[in-house]
Order: sequence, then C-alpha cells, then structure tokens
Amino acid sequence: MSAERPHFRFWPAGVPHMPPMLHETLPARLSAAAERHPDKAAIVFSEAATTYGQLLARTNALAGYLQHRLGVAPGDRVLLVSQNCPQWVVAFQAVLRAGAVVVPVNPMSKAGEIAFHAADSGARVALVAQELLPQVALGDRPGGLDAVVVHAYVDALSPAAAQAGDDALPPAVRAPRQPLADPHLHEFEAAIAAGLSPGPMADDPDALALLAYTSGTTGRPKGCQHTHATLQASLATSAVWKRLHAGSVVLTVAPLFHMLGLQNGMNLPIFLGATAVMMPRWHAATAAALIERHRVSAWSAPPAMVMDLFADPGTAAREFSSLALLSGGGAAMPEAVATLLQQRYGLTYEEAYGLTETASFLHANPPGRCKRQCLGIPTQGVDSRIVDPLTLTELPVGEVGELITHAPQVTPGYWHNPDADRAAFVTFEGRRYFRTGDLAVMDEDGYFFLKDRLKRMINVSGYKVWPAEVESALYAHPAVQEACVIAVPDPREGRQGDAVKALVVLKAGWRNELSPEAFVAWCREQMAVYKAPRSVEFVDSLPRSGTGKVLWRELQESHRSEESRR
Repeated sequence: MSAERPHFRFWPAGVPHMPPMLHETLPARLSAAAERHPDKAAIVFSEAATTYGQLLARTNALAGYLQHRLGVAPGDRVLLVSQNCPQWVVAFQAVLRAGAVVVPVNPMSKAGEIAFHAADSGARVALVAQELLPQVALGDRPGGLDAVVVHAYVDALSPAAAQAGDDALPPAVRAPRQPLADPHLHEFEAAIAAGLSPGPMADDPDALALLAYTSGTTGRPKGCQHTHATLQASLATSAVWKRLHAGSVVLTVAPLFHMLGLQNGMNLPIFLGATAVMMPRWHAATAAALIERHRVSAWSAPPAMVMDLFADPGTAAREFSSLALLSGGGAAMPEAVATLLQQRYGLTYEEAYGLTETASFLHANPPGRCKRQCLGIPTQGVDSRIVDPLTLTELPVGEVGELITHAPQVTPGYWHNPDADRAAFVTFEGRRYFRTGDLAVMDEDGYFFLKDRLKRMINVSGYKVWPAEVESALYAHPAVQEACVIAVPDPREGRQGDAVKALVVLKAGWRNELSPEAFVAWCREQMAVYKAPRSVEFVDSLPRSGTGKVLWRELQESHRSEESRR
C-alpha cells in the first residue's frame, strides 16, 4: 500500500500504518484475560455479573463436554442459535476451545432456514436456546442434528430479575427451564456441571473459527469463512483506532449472530479484557438507563438504534458523560440526527464501514476528523480502491465506482462455493482484492462515501439515483422518523425505466398535518427533480432484518408488483 495515498494526511496520531501480527487464537485471549483479571466482570446481564474467571471455567467445562460426550472434533461445525445472553458467549468460546467452528444462526430463522444452515455446513451438533428448540430438526430428518445442547436464558438472570415484570426482558428470557425428553437433547448447565476438561488448546491462528452466513438477498445464503487470524486482525485494528482498552465498558445490544454484535459487542471486550453490559434485545429506555448506571464508555450500533434511543422521551433526563465512543455503520447517519447529537449531547457518531466478509471493521473516520455520512478512510493494513465495475480499472477522485479492498481481515473465501469465490475476488495490481458490491466515491482527502449497493441504483430517464442519498435528504424534514426509497415502474405513459418512491414513517403528531402531495412538493425544493420522489406513501413502520437493516429489497419487489398491476 503506497504511503502517498491521500488519507495518510489525516491518520490518527500514534496509530501505526500496519496492524500487529497476532499468533494466537481467540480462546487464548480469553485465557489471558482471565489470568490477568479473574474477578473482573466480563459480562453484566440484567445486573448479574459473570467474571472472567467464571467465564473461562464455564467455557472449558462446556468444551470438555462437547469433545468427550458429543464427539466434537477439530474442524467440526457447530450451530449456535440464540438471542443475546451470557450462554451465547460461553457457547461460542467453548466451540472454539474444542477446536471446532461456530456457525451463528439468526434466532428469527424458521425451521427450513436452520435446516439449511445445518445441511450446508455439515453441522451435526448445535447449541440452542430453549424457546427456539421447536425450529430445530433432530435425528435423521433433513438437516437433522445428532445432539443439541439447550440453554434457558433465566439461568443467567439474578433471582430478582427472573421474577420481575420488566418490559425490557421478554417472557422467553424469564421463562423457567423446561425438562428435556428427547435423547438428542442435553441440558446446558448439566453439561457444564459434568466438569469435563477439554484436551490441549489448539494454537493455529489460521484454523477456521467462524462460518457466518450472508443474508442471502441474491439467492441461497453463502457461508463466509473466517479464521482466528482474520477475526483478530479486525479486533486489533478496531481497538487501537477507537482507543479502547481494558477499562472500557461496552454496551452489547446488536445481535451476536451478526458481525456488528459478535465482533464489537463480544469478541472485542474479551480481546481487551473489558466489560460488556449485555441486553437480550433492543429497548431504548433500558439502554439509556444502562449507559448511565454502568458508565458505559463505548457503544457500536446501527443508526436506527441510535435514533430510537435519542427519540425516546426519557433520554433527555439521562446522563451520558461516560460515553466516549458512539460508532457504527450499515447505513448513513442522517444529517439532522447527527447535528442533534452534536448540539444537544456533544456526541459525534463516528461512522465506519465493514462487511461480514471483512469481519466488521475495515474503514473508519479518524477520531476528531470525522466527515458525516462517510465511510471514513482505510484503516491499518487496508488498501481500498474505487474501480469501474465492468472493466475493473481504477477511477479518479470524485468518480463513482465499485469499492474493492485488500486487507488482513478479509475472508479467505466462501464455504464450498468456488463460483461465489470467482465472482467475489479479483486480481488487481498483483494482489487479491474483494469486490464489496458497494458503489462509492473517494474525495480528494482519501475519504470514502457510499452511494449505494451496486444492484440498488435507480435509473430515472437515464439519470442515476442513489436511494441512500435521497433518504439522507428526506431526514431534513421535521416530520420524518424513518424513510426508505425504492424503485417502481415509471407511471407515465410510454416511459421506460424507473420512478423514485419514498416510504416514510412520520413522527408522532404529523399524520394529520402533512399530505403526500405537500411532502413531494417539499422534496422537489430540496433536490434535483429526477432525484425527488415522484410519489410518497406514509406507513406505520418499515420491515427490518434481525440486524436492524430495512428490508428495502422486499419492499421494492412488493411495490413494483403492486404498481405493475395498476
């Protein structure tokens, strides 16, 4: 990577250009943290603390059970299906300590989707929360599993929390542990109580550690492979860039099955020996109370969560002086919200950029030199370029093209899917680069700005419209709570191509104050006429994935079909 690239002018002081070379595994990091801080809280879950010493002991006992009773061997894939809880962390670490590979599964998945993950990965063992057990196939059925270790969230709660009627704790979290009648099922706490010791710890950082399946928006999900080395390359650079340390207190609420939560909310605190304050699900008022009570210093979250927190009426009374880092990605933070955070709370939302294929952390804004609605600059050891999607030639500053990247945290490839590998990787200047599928532009300072997904661009009478750009502009209207821009068929007779449509959730009190016609007229005053939505529909809510992203593709397909029938 050339030192002449423009972003080095804004490089954070004290941060080396290349990341450290790590020659250890994730379980080794947990062992080191437990040795240094055995009595320190690793996880706080509904006011019940799990110390690093307890976390290591439970991890080792479960790893021993997986090896000796369930026959889990190095390289085996093991499913993990659960909402956020301390058992998720123990299960993740135990699978790795056994030398096996974690296959995290969205807890919202249906039976057929979980069966696909099991069959495609070849997993025969799973660790599953009890309320999700009906979705899991056992035995000889398609995608069936030989053994499932079942945990109950209530076992991680304090007795008072288990009995309280707290709105922030779903009924499934407080539900008593249920008896297990099937011989394929094993109880989580009983497995740990067996006290079995695992074999010698593996020490190969290049061993496969994680098989994270992509969302599957373009077909069947693909298993994205990560080694201990690729995961820790992301963690090491993230920790240094964000100035995090063992004294940091991290709010863990993004789902752990997803890279944002897994890396920032679980692996990073353990990597540092820090404390994770964990929530089983998102609840704005509870998040605000936890930040204040536990002096949370770092929170990584998608913009939707941040907007929800600061829109909650009770937030204004909370004290957030401990919050030194508010960061995230997945979508641009709207200008109006960013301004409110800065002016009212003195907080800067430090936008960053990463993908499942890059173990979350890849680009970030330099602390103190942030640009809004910006992916930031390539971080330690990362070389990103903007290229023509068809010719793969590098484009000059200011031109929109596909972002490709070369970095130590990039996936080695997809699980048993050579066709996906051929489509996702290219040789550029003699090195292997990953094609992100994101359209972006680099400015003269070397900062990258996302335009949209390569397949999301809207063609309006020959003009290119990026939905993310239009959505950001819509948030400037005081009535807009959320917005999603989609492409629908151009309704004008004889016209080919697309028209822009906005789906908008209005803030409370605006439903009877604003008409769709008035909103469209306002849009035309704010942006070029070809970008402005031709139509708007006010909706009660926008559908989201388990990671909080708006399901724009589903909305677009349903509205295109509806418009075509008219």
